[in-house]
Amino acid sequence: MEKTKKLIMLLAMVSLLLPLSLVGAQEKFPTKPIELVVPFAAGGSTDVLARLVAKFAPKYFDKPLVVVNKPGGGGVIGTEGVVRSKPDGYTLFVGYGSGHDLVEPHFKKLPYDTFNDLLPVCRLSIHSIVMIFRPDAPYKTLKEFVEWGKKRDQVTASVSTRAGSVDITLQALGKVAGLKMVTVPFRGGAESVTAIIGGQTDCGGNHPSEIISHIKAKRLVPIAVALENRDPALPDVPTFKELGYNIVTVGSVKGVAAPKGTPPEVIQYLAERFKKVCEDPEFIQAMKDIGQPVMYQSPSDFGKFLKEGFEKYGQLIKELNIKLE
Repeated sequence: MEKTKKLIMLLAMVSLLLPLSLVGAQEKFPTKPIELVVPFAAGGSTDVLARLVAKFAPKYFDKPLVVVNKPGGGGVIGTEGVVRSKPDGYTLFVGYGSGHDLVEPHFKKLPYDTFNDLLPVCRLSIHSIVMIFRPDAPYKTLKEFVEWGKKRDQVTASVSTRAGSVDITLQALGKVAGLKMVTVPFRGGAESVTAIIGGQTDCGGNHPSEIISHIKAKRLVPIAVALENRDPALPDVPTFKELGYNIVTVGSVKGVAAPKGTPPEVIQYLAERFKKVCEDPEFIQAMKDIGQPVMYQSPSDFGKFLKEGFEKYGQLIKELNIKLE
């Protein structure tokens, strides 16, 4: 009887200590490659940024970063996939703040909540929105384009996604200038560039990294940027405001997000490692070469910035009475 009691007590002690031993045995994050989900087609500004980050990541991350393109639904499909993924830090959304997540909720309900279903990890960059023409277009300036457009039933503009930051910017121009602006969405920036070069639309809107090589090759002409100040990547290109059109946006924000429920220590690890990448002199130069400024922000600062950007887009949409047809 006494032996039985001792055995029971011993088993009870083992059962109490077992969970602690398992906790100690858990491997430290990360133990496998981390997916960077880009919800747009390959070749666009978000994809280019993600691949550059992944290239420099082995210097600072303990496991590789793997870029996965999941285009569709104007960025919503890929983003929703991240939201529904396991919140363990191995599936991240790159492009948080790029447009659809800050703009589209003002028009319709998304299958996820931009702020409640995603956790900000960090901001990597902000890209300006640049209006572009073909060099053989019958208009060479924004003023000439507006005069030309007013003589037509409508003008068309190629944009990377529906209800994104580029889409809203060009629709805003249409409202302010008195044009019937019809935006034509694609699966990403690379496809929209091909459309404007091919003459499928009258104008276009893109980010510097998507068009800088075409500008140098004189296949495209940059006309204006939708920022408060000029973009360092295109210092000779005036803002819309300078040209007499009060169109100012926060730009296309390129941040990283994780699904709600991701452990704080994992978010901290990711934020710290992305910061190291952003501080790397070679990475900074590589970003400069492709027309993307490095503008890192911590999780808390980035979260505040996103909410301010969301409100600014909402104000622009309301003031100009922009509607999606």
